[in-house]
Amino acid sequence: MKFDTTFWMKLSQIDRRWIFLVIAITVALPMVLGIDFTAVPAPMVEKVFQTIQRLPAGSKVLISYDYGPSTVPENQPMADALVFHLLSKDCKVYMMAVWATGERQSQYTIDHIVKPSFPNKEYGVDYIDLGFKAGGTGLINMLFTSVKRMYTTDRTGNDIQSFPMMSDIETLKNFDMILSISSGAPGLKEWIQFAGDRGNIPVAGGVTAVQATELFPYYPRQMFGLMAGLQGAAEYESLVIHMYPKFFQHRSALRKMAPQTVAHLAIIAFVIIGNIAYFMTRKK
Repeated sequence: MKFDTTFWMKLSQIDRRWIFLVIAITVALPMVLGIDFTAVPAPMVEKVFQTIQRLPAGSKVLISYDYGPSTVPENQPMADALVFHLLSKDCKVYMMAVWATGERQSQYTIDHIVKPSFPNKEYGVDYIDLGFKAGGTGLINMLFTSVKRMYTTDRTGNDIQSFPMMSDIETLKNFDMILSISSGAPGLKEWIQFAGDRGNIPVAGGVTAVQATELFPYYPRQMFGLMAGLQGAAEYESLVIHMYPKFFQHRSALRKMAPQTVAHLAIIAFVIIGNIAYFMTRKK
C-alpha cells in the first residue's frame, strides 16, 4: 500500500513562525476569555495546608522569600497564599529574605495581600518584614545564636525592639514553623539542613518545578510538605479558596494554569504530528 508523502513532507518543513503563532494563540485565548482550571491537591501540598490549618492562634511562623523576579510566576503565588492562610489563622507572620531580591517580593505580599484583605492586622503586632541580610547559610546558622543580633532593625530601619511581636523572639527555636519559598540556593534545602534538622523545627515551603526533584528526598521526615512549581501553587490556592472563599479574588496560579495547560497540549500535538511526518517520509 502506497502513501502520498507530499503532504507530510510539507508538514515536516512548515515555517517555525506558524508554530510560534499557534503557541501564542493558545496562551492568549485562555487569558482573554478568563478561563480557570481546577487543581486537585497532591498529598505533599495538602500536608502543608493541613499542618498550617492545625496551628493554634498566635503561632509564630517565619517565612523566607528566597527568590527573585525571574521566578515570580511560580513563587509569588505560593508566598501570597501562605501568608493569607497564616493570617486567616491569626498566626504571627515574620517575613525575611536570604536573597536580596526577596525584599521586593515580601513587600508585594504586604501591599497586595495583607493590607487589602486584613486591614485590622497591625504591623509589628501581627506581621513584620525583617528584610534581607547577607550571609546565606551563615545567616541561618547565626539566627540560632541570636535573631536580634542579626536583625537590629526591620526592613524600613525601625528598631526591632519597638515591635511587640519581637519581644519573645531570641533564636530560631522560638518559631513554631519555618517556611521557605525558593528558586535556588540558599533556599528551602538549606533551611531544612541548617534550621529544621538542627533545631527540630517543622520546615516546608515551595520551589520552582526544576528545583523540586532536589527536595523530594527530604519528604516527609525532614520536610513535612512541598509545593512544586506553578502546579503546586495552584493546588495550594484551591485549598485556601475552598476554606476561605474571599481569597478567590487574589488567585494567581490558578489563572496561569489554563494557558500553561493549553500550551502544553499544543506542544504535545506538534510532537505527535512531527513524529508521524518523520515515519511517513523517512523512506523517501
